[in-house]
Amino acid sequence: MKILVVGSGGREHAIIKKIKENKDVEVIYALPGNGGMAKDAVCVDIGATDIDGIVAFAKEKAVDYAVVAPDDPLALGCVDALEAAGIPSFGPRANAAIIESSKVFSKELMKKYGIPTASYDVFDDPEEALRFVKTAPLPTVVKADGLALGKGVIIAMTHEEAEDAIKEIMLDKKFGKSGDRIVIEEFLEGPEVSVLSFTDGKTLVPMVSSMDHKRAGDGDTGLNTGGMGTVAPNPYYTDKVAAECMEKIFIPTMNAMNAEGRTFKGCLYFGLMITKDGPKVIEYNCRFGDPETQVVLPLLESDLLTIMMAVTDSRLAETEVRFSDKHACCVIVASKGYPEHYEKGFEMTIPEEIEDKVYVAGAKISDGKLLTNGGRVVGCTAVADSLEEAIKGAYDVAKKVRFDNAYMRTDIGQRALKAYKG
Repeated sequence: MKILVVGSGGREHAIIKKIKENKDVEVIYALPGNGGMAKDAVCVDIGATDIDGIVAFAKEKAVDYAVVAPDDPLALGCVDALEAAGIPSFGPRANAAIIESSKVFSKELMKKYGIPTASYDVFDDPEEALRFVKTAPLPTVVKADGLALGKGVIIAMTHEEAEDAIKEIMLDKKFGKSGDRIVIEEFLEGPEVSVLSFTDGKTLVPMVSSMDHKRAGDGDTGLNTGGMGTVAPNPYYTDKVAAECMEKIFIPTMNAMNAEGRTFKGCLYFGLMITKDGPKVIEYNCRFGDPETQVVLPLLESDLLTIMMAVTDSRLAETEVRFSDKHACCVIVASKGYPEHYEKGFEMTIPEEIEDKVYVAGAKISDGKLLTNGGRVVGCTAVADSLEEAIKGAYDVAKKVRFDNAYMRTDIGQRALKAYKG
């Protein structure tokens, strides 16, 4: 089989490595991919949002199956276009991807169908929003309506910070048209849990839960990033919480999308907060999370490609989805200064003995050398019987990846360890 994967980050590398395990796979094309994926896929310089280019390439190469991983091409209708060209694909159509591409849509969906979430208000007039936050309870959360590379959410601790966030999003247009509307919502407290799920619109199968570490610095300090590391499973996601989520959030969300004529087929991501009043939805994503994928997929014992194709064909109910009961940890090695100002172009070495545990996010090949080419450069993952061993293993791998200007947090997984120890 010829497989096409749209995207270029560590998440896509993890998906590609897992798909490669299927013996029927003859070649995997990554569009655009990155220099660090070259041993696992044929990288083709076609951008993830170049829908016409992706479809033309898929037809030219007679691709058997496509996986669209990032949010932007999903929101732009990449799956719709591939399917119209006769190429079966994994991922939601544009009308279902709106669950991530519009925060206003997702909040109104939850309100309409009684799915637990934070209380909120929607604004398209910046002056009205500025008046509202002057007396809003603190902390308060300000969110750009549209896609913003995971950076369109600001937790404001003061009224001044809330006003600055509104100005930045709505007046300065930091995120372009994504900031034409904003959501201002109640700040929820409790441990956060990420749960990815496979769904074909009739059946929903949650994957192993995970815990992300968003802040740039140790002790959850510094700026919000795309994620500096993850562990799985998440200790706060108990059997009792899982059952409540299934009953009050997961199945109701799938049914709500069906009722709206927006059947969701693909990977539906639930960002949850376990509050004193029970689990609530912070956000939905219409795709695999990054770097959650780098700890969840290494624990998947069933064949990923088989599951994906079953989702496309609405056969998920009859397909085995089995996860290991082990633990996984992923440590991100980034460029110093990320997520703000950082240098790139440093030569990088990844020893052969750790290649199977390294997912490359930001790299390119120049004159035969592998160079850093992004803020988050690699994700280093280890799987073990205990979380302690998985954390140690991930750091052992991370220390063997070499490039100038490298930076990593030193405390990934420590919060989860404390939770396990009570």
